[in-house]
Amino acid sequence: MTHIPIILDGKFLAQQMEKELNIRIGKIMVNTSITPVLATILVGDDPSSLVYVNMKRNACKRVGINSEMIHLPQETSTEQLSGVIHDLNRRDNVYGILLQHPVPKHINERLCFDNILLAKDVDGVTSEGFGKMSMKERVYGSATPGGIMKLLKYYNITVAGKEAVIVGRSPILGKPMAMMLLNEDATVTICHLKTRDLETVVKRADILVGCVGIPNFIKSNWIKDNAVVIDAGYHKGGFGDVELGNAKERVFAYTPVPGGVGPMTIAALLYNTVESAEKDLASR
Repeated sequence: MTHIPIILDGKFLAQQMEKELNIRIGKIMVNTSITPVLATILVGDDPSSLVYVNMKRNACKRVGINSEMIHLPQETSTEQLSGVIHDLNRRDNVYGILLQHPVPKHINERLCFDNILLAKDVDGVTSEGFGKMSMKERVYGSATPGGIMKLLKYYNITVAGKEAVIVGRSPILGKPMAMMLLNEDATVTICHLKTRDLETVVKRADILVGCVGIPNFIKSNWIKDNAVVIDAGYHKGGFGDVELGNAKERVFAYTPVPGGVGPMTIAALLYNTVESAEKDLASR
């Protein structure tokens, strides 16, 4: 009997999460008369970044979070951007700060990420947040890996004891993804463009995460039978980082592109913002 793979439907799960978050935001507003704000900072006019920011703003509206976008010119300096972040850190009604990646090359992005107050780091981009997450302390992990973990949990995908291979090592996706899977008792290998005999390594993967940023980089014949394939890439034309091809019929589960990881990134961001608001208001 031919196995029918599980489609890890991030769009569906994100919609369910938004309904729950909308209820939680309603309770916050009734109990405190406060509407939490998620502040998004966009530097420059990168069209893809603008699309992502607008998608996040629309999601905020659906949930009931106030979205505030601060659009800075391309020539903004590291010092000016840091000043904007510090101002948002001081605002009581701002419960999440999102600095849209990438920023212009002349800006020290890591420094600016690390200027975000840990309690408001709902996108999980600070070095401190990464360190604490790696040590299993309670912080808001990076939104995309966090969304992937929620997706795996929802579909009852067992992580413990599995061999996970991550192709990509970015500080906001590949590296935190590795730590999250390791924290759930997977055996983790991180690969990148300089990994020797990458095909052989990928063929070991029970759980494969593609986040290298190159369309169709991972080939279908690299993927072993019954693997769980998570494609965190998105490229023009609707391509991901994984060329599933005929492997789609052999794998145990996979994320579609689009509609898999992308919606879960935004849902995790909103989830973390609501958690931030609830935690702060409960402590007052």
